[in-house]
Amino acid sequence: MSTGKTLAEKIFEAHVADRPFGDVWVLRLDRVFCHEITTPIAINDLVSKNLDRVFDPGKIKAVIDHVSPAKDANTALQGKILRDWARRHRITDFFDVGANGVCHAIFPEKGFIRPGFTVIMGDSHTCTHGAFGAFAAGVGTTDLEVGILKGVCAFRRPETLRVNLTGALKKGVCAKDVILAVIARIGVAGATAKVMEFRGPVIDALSMEGRMTICNMAVEAGATSGVCMPDAVTVDYLWPFIGPGSPGAASGATTTGAMGGGSGADNDRRFDTKEEALADFSRWRSDDDAAYVKTVDIDCSGLEPCATVGYKPDQVKSIRELEGTKVDQVYIGSCTNGRIEDLREAATVLRGRKIAPTVRGILSPATAGVFNQALREGILQVFLDAGFCVTNPTCGACLGMSNGVLAEGEVCAATTNRNFYGRMGKGGMVHLMSPVSAAAAAVAGTIRSPENL
Repeated sequence: MSTGKTLAEKIFEAHVADRPFGDVWVLRLDRVFCHEITTPIAINDLVSKNLDRVFDPGKIKAVIDHVSPAKDANTALQGKILRDWARRHRITDFFDVGANGVCHAIFPEKGFIRPGFTVIMGDSHTCTHGAFGAFAAGVGTTDLEVGILKGVCAFRRPETLRVNLTGALKKGVCAKDVILAVIARIGVAGATAKVMEFRGPVIDALSMEGRMTICNMAVEAGATSGVCMPDAVTVDYLWPFIGPGSPGAASGATTTGAMGGGSGADNDRRFDTKEEALADFSRWRSDDDAAYVKTVDIDCSGLEPCATVGYKPDQVKSIRELEGTKVDQVYIGSCTNGRIEDLREAATVLRGRKIAPTVRGILSPATAGVFNQALREGILQVFLDAGFCVTNPTCGACLGMSNGVLAEGEVCAATTNRNFYGRMGKGGMVHLMSPVSAAAAAVAGTIRSPENL
């Protein structure tokens, strides 16, 4: 019988505060992330119960991101509730309009995540942060309230589904194509209530940006969280926050003691060398003899660029099969594909070209930091010269709230994560695809392989 443990099992055992009944585990939390759409509901409920407190202001991180800046009185009120709450409780890591970004991009960018961490947020794509070897899950309002107030959250111990991604990606095939292929293979309920553990040479070769794209869409297969094993790539990404003399997880962040109160590791620990950091992070890897509920093997060597069709993330076809499909709008951004690597990839297609006159092109860099980096590298100029509208960081268009909502009957090629009916606007159709494929569609006016431009 196997005695090894999966990454998720190790994190659960290191963070357990109580096991009140059955298979329910109450876990201590390392981070509670908050944004202005779901958190104000929790804040107002806590206030109404005379429980307007936070368990640790240094472990709570908050951002205005879904509608930024506010588009009407209601969204302005949501922002005000979060803003006033952050000030009231001296939550120093609060990112307001102008210094903000999409939550699942800005929090890793600021160094708030570590291997072995437990993280919750009132947002289904919190699973993104598992790319660092953490257990990160989206939760409902009640769990978010308890997390804010007590720093704990209850979970059933999840089974782990292992996805082995072998081979090597062909030129033009991106992380987004990989995760769409995985979801197409196992279905939208294929990982329900499980942790998806992504392994293999394809993952090893990806940057942290690519791994975040993969884990971001684990929830589209029903998973509680998606995880990758921490390695040298993880260390390199986090080094500005964990190396000698580094500022830690944020300027103004509070040193909060033991990780989750149960693992004996310091949240803001620094390392003298990358080798030392790698050795420490390697604790948070699944054992070779760990047991999985299921293992899925996918050879990615023959994978082509692909996109969704219909209104489910597992309805996927190759770009080649969809060539000629008319698009009215191209949207590049979101917590899935709005990072600097994504913008660089799209710019390689757009440089020296103009978008089709029938297409509206919208670029929303995921964070202010990404915006500034793209500005310094001349990438924003490439988009502007091609005819794109370049906007501030926001989630707005992804969920049909602002900044690029579709009219009935319109079609969008998008780098976002959901193609549900009405997601980007009532009666609109969203084809999910990589930044490279989206840029090609913008130029052609139809879904088109970059090779065929």
